[in-house]
Amino acid sequence: MSTESPLIQSMRTAVAAAPTDVPLRLHLAELLLGEGLSEDAVAEAAVALQHAPGDAGARALMMRAMGLPAPAAEKPQSVPTPAPEKPGAQETAPEVPDAPAPPTGFDWAAAEDEVADAVPPRFVTPGPTSTVPEAPLAADGGGDPGDATAWEVDTPGTVTLADVGGMEEIKERLEAAFLAPMRNPELGRLYGKSLRGGLLMYGPPGCGKTFIARAVAGELGASFMSVSINDVLDMWMGNSERNMHEVFETARRQAPCVLFLDEVDALGAKRSRMQHGGMRNTVNQLLTELDGVGGANEGVFVLAATNVPWDVDIALRRPGRLDRTLLVLPPDAPAREAILRYHLRDRPIESVDLGKLVKVTEDLSGADLAHVCESASERALLDSTRTGVVRMINMKDLLGAAKEVRPSTDPWFASARNVAMFANEGGMYDELLAYLKRKRKL
Repeated sequence: MSTESPLIQSMRTAVAAAPTDVPLRLHLAELLLGEGLSEDAVAEAAVALQHAPGDAGARALMMRAMGLPAPAAEKPQSVPTPAPEKPGAQETAPEVPDAPAPPTGFDWAAAEDEVADAVPPRFVTPGPTSTVPEAPLAADGGGDPGDATAWEVDTPGTVTLADVGGMEEIKERLEAAFLAPMRNPELGRLYGKSLRGGLLMYGPPGCGKTFIARAVAGELGASFMSVSINDVLDMWMGNSERNMHEVFETARRQAPCVLFLDEVDALGAKRSRMQHGGMRNTVNQLLTELDGVGGANEGVFVLAATNVPWDVDIALRRPGRLDRTLLVLPPDAPAREAILRYHLRDRPIESVDLGKLVKVTEDLSGADLAHVCESASERALLDSTRTGVVRMINMKDLLGAAKEVRPSTDPWFASARNVAMFANEGGMYDELLAYLKRKRKL
């Protein structure tokens, strides 16, 4: 291990004294990168992104430290050199009248807003005007997806695991199995861990798997990209596989990026049950992209979610792909309190005992809790319209709504119980079995 220069040691001391000073930390990362300590530079840039999500300088520095190409928008564009004028050209060239200049001070944006509703656009504009000739459409009408901007990528957000109420066990599992190796690249280098990862989250619907994926992106200071089966499937042969490839290519260009595959049981269903060869090819393409031959997925963290993990192709869960699983259960008591407080924050309430409400809503999912608050609001609204007196939402409304709402997770546990008991190959559902025993659902 090479000895660090006195300048870098001094900068480390300064950063330790002011950990939230993003420019100072980025200066240290630049010095580390200049000394060839790219892993240390990645670590410092990642911490800077946590303090300043979306910072373009921190993001560009991280990409350089990881050896990734800069986005096309950041590359300097060449300015064409004008041709030298021939002697006497001004005297012989015919005069061309100048185009009339637009009136100064005219508000074009306001004028566009005035006619936007009256004259709706007839065509969808492909984006900024380009001097490159437009690619012709294919025979199937699909065109070239590589030139389109169909995949939405969210910039690093401010949502982190600290915003996830309760669920401490899930947070610890994420930290130990996923986040800690990514935050400490020098340890990853020591143990041969690359800057990539795959995690499969499963559990009953409405329990916050998508929100957890966004929180992981915030923890890593990475972009977030969510993809479902509707974004990939196409009626034309070969287009689904091409779309799958473009999804991963977009994530690689936006690295560091969290790629979230929602309802992965539809994107990666068991090929043995498929009757259509085109869908099998799509699953094969997904497997190929997850492999990331040659380190192509460096900086791409793949999270997948499903309600039916037993329908996911076994090849997706092999080591090197989605090799880690995380059971996301209905929210515990601290999480239920946080969810209820969130959904009641903008509603007129009085004398609400959250502790009592948390006890009577056990086993409800996050979506069920939101429905309880919505139903309680409807009760108060209807009562106000009948009596003509506007009143607040009270505890009676919430308890009555909670009594009417049945846990939407019960049907899922009824199906999962049989799978966990009789098809627990390799102990994948040991955590689910332990929960069912604890809840006396076996």
